[in-house]
Amino acid sequence: MNLTHLDEQNKPKMVDVSDKANTTRIATASGIIEVGQPAFDAVVANSAKKGPVLQTAVIAAIQGTKQTSTLIPMCHPLMLTSVKTDIEELPDLPGFKLTVTAKLNGQTGVEMEALTGVSVGLLTIYDMLKAIDKGMVIKNVQLERKSGGNSGDFRR
Repeated sequence: MNLTHLDEQNKPKMVDVSDKANTTRIATASGIIEVGQPAFDAVVANSAKKGPVLQTAVIAAIQGTKQTSTLIPMCHPLMLTSVKTDIEELPDLPGFKLTVTAKLNGQTGVEMEALTGVSVGLLTIYDMLKAIDKGMVIKNVQLERKSGGNSGDFRR
């Protein structure tokens, strides 16, 4: 098996996608942050001292999605055409599920962008609530589905 991020001399490289066709590529990722009841209640009541937690997490997720190539060394800078987010309250956990969908018309996929967006959004929730709960757990960050490109479609 050849690893695409290594050249013939086993040195790291960015994959050359110049010969690939432009196609519509979409990826959706999700993740969960489990929080204590006091932290959950503060978010739902919008009474956290650092401000509106979920709205800030959405902005952070979008920003993280856009900044993926500066954080992950072999990722290409991409011209995203859309970033959509959704945050679901999970009162029985308690916690929140963040979902990010990234889209573009281009030569490489957007899985890493969606995964990075989820990670940054969940880390933002952690940052904004850490004064209330240091025991929060970020878990199940995963690719849910992707479409477009040579590798075809994927659905968890």
